[in-house]
Amino acid sequence: MLIRNATLQDIDALASVEAECFPAAEAATREELYDRVEHYGNHFWLMYDGEVLVAFVDGMVTNEADLTDEMYARADMHDENGQWQMIFGVNTIPGYRRRGLAGELIGAAIADARKQKRRGLVLTCKDTLVHYYEKFGFVSEGVSGSEHGGVSWNQMRLTFE
Repeated sequence: MLIRNATLQDIDALASVEAECFPAAEAATREELYDRVEHYGNHFWLMYDGEVLVAFVDGMVTNEADLTDEMYARADMHDENGQWQMIFGVNTIPGYRRRGLAGELIGAAIADARKQKRRGLVLTCKDTLVHYYEKFGFVSEGVSGSEHGGVSWNQMRLTFE
């Protein structure tokens, strides 16, 4: 399977996968995805099986240490020289889950952040996924201030030595 960064030609596929993977209140809209790709398409890691987008990970770079709800809607907050790679979404369509694809994409995001000399990565997740992200070296910082989609989120951080 091919892993690559996003271009504006991927918007429809991204919006379709996002809608399959998250409830409407939590999912990024097509317009938000377009804005994100315009600002930081090189911080999307897409996995294609032939012509089908089956999984992706995305997020901006910032000097802000914590992931805030404002970041989801404001792609212009991206700072290519920022210290922290934020992860907004880890998406895998249902028919491709439990094959390690999300893990491959998370690994690619971690490797790129290291190469780019970031301090590390930050993401938020629901309680049931804390253990999953710990496998990659993320450490739970407890319940975050995020209320994205009306849900409680845990902030997880992977800090490079």
